[in-house]
Amino acid sequence: MDVAVAAAVFPVIFLGELPDKTMFASLLLASRGRPAAVWVGAAGAFLVHVVIAVAAGGLLSLAPRRVVDAVVAVFFLAGALFALRDTEEHEEEEAVASVAETGGRRTALTAFGVIFLAEWGDLTQILTANLSARYHDPISVAVGATIGLWAVAGIAVVAGRLLTRLPLTLVRRLTAVVLFALAIAAAVAAIRG
Repeated sequence: MDVAVAAAVFPVIFLGELPDKTMFASLLLASRGRPAAVWVGAAGAFLVHVVIAVAAGGLLSLAPRRVVDAVVAVFFLAGALFALRDTEEHEEEEAVASVAETGGRRTALTAFGVIFLAEWGDLTQILTANLSARYHDPISVAVGATIGLWAVAGIAVVAGRLLTRLPLTLVRRLTAVVLFALAIAAAVAAIRG
């Protein structure tokens, strides 16, 4: 494992997940259930999605380097635009609203289900696949992405009230700036071949 790759992946995934609907779903679940159980469920769902994303990135990495760089540039650009888009998702809130103060197992399973479904095609899943293809180091990317996702889930369940006070638009804009920079770097790499 390359610690430098994991360290480079962590902030991208962390920033990408902060303004995400799954972070808010974890926050709401933790307000209605046991926070530790919510984190365990969310962490499990994130781990499954990281494995899927890294595998997809591994398949993408079989393509010629120039093609991979071009695809990665497009996806980073799309991710930046996605981060700027200010949409509200209510499907997770409906699932969360049905969870009362319950036992740990039910809370963990509910959190796993909500996060697992919400993460399909999500910005951080796409970013993880792109980073896996870019770095050709699935283990390091998986470690950095998993720690980034777990950290956001931890923040959501432990200090969620503080996060609700942060201006969401600022977090989204910072994420978009980082992704635009990554898109430009990947595009330059694709042009240089």
